[in-house]
Amino acid sequence: MTDPHGPVLYDPDTDSMYVKVRPGPGVDSRVDDARDLVIDLGEDGEPVGYDIQYASRHPDVIAEALATLRTLRGEARAA
Repeated sequence: MTDPHGPVLYDPDTDSMYVKVRPGPGVDSRVDDARDLVIDLGEDGEPVGYDIQYASRHPDVIAEALATLRTLRGEARAA
């Protein structure tokens, strides 16, 4: 990850969290209103970031985003 702030950004004022799981721009998004989540998708249709609103209410979504980050980092190191 090249983000100087790291792959996880949290704003306590809005209780929002963004987890950047891999480099690249989001070109589309998938919205999950039930989980207050927007998943940014890359050109290949795979996640590049998780935008989690009301993050403190959704530890399951945070865990999912971090698991994706760990998986993709592991794949990048193995390559």
